[in-house]
Amino acid sequence: MTRQMQEPKQDTEKLGPLMSAIKAVHHVTGSSSTKPEDLARQRSSMDLFARLVTPLRDIETEKISIGECEAEWVRPAFAHGRRTIVLYCHGGGYTCGSLEYARILAEKMAVSFGLEVLSFAYRLAPEHPYPAALEDALAVWNDLMLQGYGANQVLLAGDSAGGNLALTLTLKLKKQQRFLPAALLLMSPWTDMTSSGESYKTCLKKDPMLTPSYIAASKIAYGGAEADFSDPAFSPLFGDLKDLPPVLIQVGTNEILRSDSELLHKAIKGQGGYSRLEVYDQCWHVFQQMPVHQARQALLSMEKFVRSVADK
Repeated sequence: MTRQMQEPKQDTEKLGPLMSAIKAVHHVTGSSSTKPEDLARQRSSMDLFARLVTPLRDIETEKISIGECEAEWVRPAFAHGRRTIVLYCHGGGYTCGSLEYARILAEKMAVSFGLEVLSFAYRLAPEHPYPAALEDALAVWNDLMLQGYGANQVLLAGDSAGGNLALTLTLKLKKQQRFLPAALLLMSPWTDMTSSGESYKTCLKKDPMLTPSYIAASKIAYGGAEADFSDPAFSPLFGDLKDLPPVLIQVGTNEILRSDSELLHKAIKGQGGYSRLEVYDQCWHVFQQMPVHQARQALLSMEKFVRSVADK
């Protein structure tokens, strides 16, 4: 199932200045340099962005440790469902991101879904290259299972590189012949580190955030210069996608990663799975973070998808 999510003309026109502002911010935060001083600046800028986003009301947070990994529960401060939870993998190209940054979408999902959300600060590259992030994700998953959660009680969410991590975690569990999460919620997922999709060319001038040089630097930081990026460990698009749980994919028309979502949707459908692709008109990478109408529309759609899965 594919849906093209369009907005009235006046709304898309209002995105012009916003898109320009986003591009200005990410000109600083989206550097392709992985030198320590540049990475420190990028990571600080992402945390600053998180602090600038107005926090939601009716939210409670609890920081915990899972092994060596710091994590955080984000809970609605009102009556909410407790049978199902969301495990959220944050984005940041595997080189950036933190619990503070993750809290933007964790809060939105908690309030929108009426569910508790667990995010975790996996180790970052290049200090901790592959498979560190996947090892941390698996450790968090194992801890949830030890706490008594069933796999079918966990919705696995991720944006950008976090979408990659959510997919590679699912494929790892599948390879281990374990139970899989109830569903996957993927926002602008990075699924193809070979950058084979057409959108890397067709959306090059439209994307206000990402550049091919940033993508290239991030994947090398994560996998190393000698890595085979067609391996499903890096590019889950090329993995065995049979028998996955239901998948919801959301992406913007202006993203160079748009093809990563479209090709994933096609691959899952081609292997007999259920995938729903939503393409949001005039939107950018992980637009769900921003206070715009399209983000509210996307969260509402995710909520409906979550309800349909949780009710089964």
